[in-house]
Amino acid sequence: MPFDPDRVETVTFDSYSTLVDVDAAERALADRVPDPEPVSTLWRSRSLAYTFVANAIDAYQPFYEMNRDALQYALDAHGVDITAEERDEILAVYHELDVFDDVRAGIERLRDGGYDTYVVSNGNPEMLDSMVDHAGIGDLIADTISADEVGTFKPDSELYRHAAARTGTPIDEIAHATAGWFDVLGASHAGMQGVWIDRKSDPWDGFAADPDLTVAGIHELADELGV
Repeated sequence: MPFDPDRVETVTFDSYSTLVDVDAAERALADRVPDPEPVSTLWRSRSLAYTFVANAIDAYQPFYEMNRDALQYALDAHGVDITAEERDEILAVYHELDVFDDVRAGIERLRDGGYDTYVVSNGNPEMLDSMVDHAGIGDLIADTISADEVGTFKPDSELYRHAAARTGTPIDEIAHATAGWFDVLGASHAGMQGVWIDRKSDPWDGFAADPDLTVAGIHELADELGV
């Protein structure tokens, strides 16, 4: 079904890879790891895999803790021996990841155009508080909605339905914008319009369905919404 801007009342955003750049975590590894790129890549992929498995076997724990476990696995897999203190210093970069250039101005356009904007994320509340503060968008975002509130991660429909209830918006009047293919599919499956923010010009992983809309960034989404 094509994207219907007339149905959109509220715009929700994912956080990591959508508003802030998780690739920046590689720099935190660079001072302690001889070859940081594969460690960073495995860290991120393992972290996401843990969320999927946790949903399937009812093994939820806050995302920051899962991210710590994933980082430890990536370090172990690449034979990197550092102290727990050094590991936690690397992990702490998630509180101050680089913010994509279009985030503040793009969200401000949407807000000024009459749309309520929220963050819906796997991140636990402390992570989201620091992300919003670091990104300087606290005055633009109506609220953050964490997977921690329902104890289940994306792409479980329960989280998207919870987000709709928290925003006070019928779920089919929400556009969820995210860089995560699984997040697009989860939002669409739950009844939202799934907007893929394709920041890296990646191919779409279309094994299940297509996004309702694909954009390169937040300004392009604002263009589609006519603001």
